Amino acid sequence: MRGQALFIAILLTSAVAAQAPQSPNEAAQTRMATPPPVSGLNYANQVGSEVQRNYLRGGLTYSTSYIDNYFADSGSAPIAETTFSILPMIALDTSTEKQHAVVTYSPGFTFYRPSSGLNEVDNTAAADYAFHLSAYTTISAMERFEDSSLPFSPTDSSFGGISGLPVSTTPGVVPPFAKRLTNLVSAEITMQTGLNEMIGASGLATVLHYPGSSPTLGLYNSNSRGGTGFYDHRISSSQYVGVTYQYLDMLTSPPDGESATKTSTVMGFYTIYPRAQLSLSVSGGPQRYQVTETASPSFDAWGPAVSASMGWQTGRASLAASYSHSVTGAGGLIGAYHTNSANAAFHWQLARTWTAGASGAYSINKSVSALLPTEAENGHTIFGSATLQHPIHGQVSLAFGYDRVHQSYGQVAAIAASPDSDRVSVSVSWNFQHELGR
Repeated sequence: MRGQALFIAILLTSAVAAQAPQSPNEAAQTRMATPPPVSGLNYANQVGSEVQRNYLRGGLTYSTSYIDNYFADSGSAPIAETTFSILPMIALDTSTEKQHAVVTYSPGFTFYRPSSGLNEVDNTAAADYAFHLSAYTTISAMERFEDSSLPFSPTDSSFGGISGLPVSTTPGVVPPFAKRLTNLVSAEITMQTGLNEMIGASGLATVLHYPGSSPTLGLYNSNSRGGTGFYDHRISSSQYVGVTYQYLDMLTSPPDGESATKTSTVMGFYTIYPRAQLSLSVSGGPQRYQVTETASPSFDAWGPAVSASMGWQTGRASLAASYSHSVTGAGGLIGAYHTNSANAAFHWQLARTWTAGASGAYSINKSVSALLPTEAENGHTIFGSATLQHPIHGQVSLAFGYDRVHQSYGQVAAIAASPDSDRVSVSVSWNFQHELGR
């Protein structure tokens, strides 16, 4: 209800606000940017010829990899696996003066040796849509879906990314052998109500579901929903300040009860664009959280929430990084946690035919109270990845990859005894692209 009331208030405010000029030239000169702390978009990670619009793209990738420890269940000995994957992909990008839509879908067929019983079919999809109702009002929406049991993503980073938004749900554990369904949906409306004033509202919903629970001991189905409202003021052509309010309701459902975490956060933010392709943002403010668990007294308190992010892009390189500290819930874990999370991704076109990438993530979760029974689920995750791509003939390209993940959670029996896993991979891809409108 709080999110609905806030959204209605924003709409009423915009209805009586002074209308900005509507001519195309004036709009281009006065239109405000939507700073990363209130934008639902990820930082750009494309370089060189990858930066394109209006296309139909597809392809087929064959990949083989070696995983030194495919996380044995219930703490038994580590299992080494060789995988063989076939990954079709199709992507459609359509853009006009008023709207922009991108849809990507990739199924995955993965075969294991020696454990052929792990053979699986994966599905990953992403959709982004933006529509300009007027020169100063934009509606956008996005969805991410994954159906997989791989601890490493079978697809490239275009399905994920780094944003300037603070972390909302607890960065969870990627379980072994277990099928998981994840779905994230969000929508946002932004309205520039004056020369230097903007308001907006957004909503999100996430679902994390484990169809088979036995291999995921210590992890449970969970979901979250919430809304955000913001006010944004342009100080100058390169500086923005504002304030946001966010309400989140996060629920984890173990077999013997429920664990609910609710947060209300007010944060002020500042964004500066020192250059056209560089942005720096910081946010901070108070956060109130309430935790309710079955057979335990409810717990509520106040604490600080802070975040920082940056994005930089040139024709040959892109860099994005973020840090967030806040109280989070859900993510497959019971309870609420003080979460510190950091992410970084770098993409570099070494030469005309060579592209390299690297990314990393770190998160640490500590229970908000030692009085809650979830203290044993404290833990941390470290992830790193590196890639190198090179076209070898026409539309055929070769890629090398390395991934490492460390997950330390004593309560999750499937990884408690062997928290580290490494993967090396080699992929051959055939891709085609057709520019729309030609």
